Amino acid sequence: MAHNPDKEGTRTDRLFAMILLLQQQPSMTSRDLAEHFGVSRRTVFRDLRSLTDSGVPLTYADGGGYEILEGYQLPPLMVTAREAATLLVGTEFMKLQGESALGKDAAEVAMKIKAVLPREVRDFVGTLLERTVLDPFWSRAVAHEADETGRWHKASEAVARGQRAVMEYWVESRKELTKRRIDPLGLVYYTDHWNLIAFDHLRGEIRNFRLDRARSLFVLSERFEWPDGFDLEAYLQERGMGTGAEEIMVDVAPAAMRRFEAELPARILRREQATGAVRVTFQFDNVDYLAAWLLRFASDVTVVAPAVLITRLRQLLVAIDHKYDK
Repeated sequence: MAHNPDKEGTRTDRLFAMILLLQQQPSMTSRDLAEHFGVSRRTVFRDLRSLTDSGVPLTYADGGGYEILEGYQLPPLMVTAREAATLLVGTEFMKLQGESALGKDAAEVAMKIKAVLPREVRDFVGTLLERTVLDPFWSRAVAHEADETGRWHKASEAVARGQRAVMEYWVESRKELTKRRIDPLGLVYYTDHWNLIAFDHLRGEIRNFRLDRARSLFVLSERFEWPDGFDLEAYLQERGMGTGAEEIMVDVAPAAMRRFEAELPARILRREQATGAVRVTFQFDNVDYLAAWLLRFASDVTVVAPAVLITRLRQLLVAIDHKYDK
């Protein structure tokens, strides 16, 4: 019989839910359980046997129906306060994403984690979260962009299961909506958005697709083979996030170097000493984006090369000057 990860995931969820249900509503019959979960009685009997084999103290009540012996509890979530804080701050970060489905799942995960934490750990984490703010301006900015299509979930499903997908993809440079058949290989969060790295059947090569530009995404049942010798991390380091990465060279004031390195959306290739500055070399594939990004450093960063980036910066500065030259 073919391996079906969908049914395995559903069954695991159902077994967990069955324990909670029998603890809250004892004396449920096999027929009651079958109706509640929408499965056959044969499936219910198989699930009950699995629970018993895993150590759950199931018994059949005198008045009929199944129940779990009093005192049984699901194993507690054994994490330290530090680990719990890491998990829950992570869920807060996921809520900031522009996908409403992703944010909803993150909220539900956080609720489940809090429900099973020991009281002292829960109190510690609760106080910490009350006094932690993750970019409030960003969270308000993406709220109106929330997307109900669940692109991230669909893409992650395709990546994890090695399934082909078809998407309608907006090509910004040509202002054109295209249809792509892809083999999804990995997800990367880059600068301010999610990217899907995939083999593009239209172009016959591995490409980077911005997930927010996928107008629709459909996961197919068809499987694909992982490309021979392909390493996702090596690909990102060698090719950058696109196929047309430029080599960028800038001089950074020493006082701004720590911030520049922390915020730079690329891997630094070389650092060299220059007159009163640190000369930094890296690769980047979007000159327009980089020019706008560099403006945040004002005179602390000077572009040495390429000429196209210097030209783009000049154009931005002229446009800004004209806007306020009244």
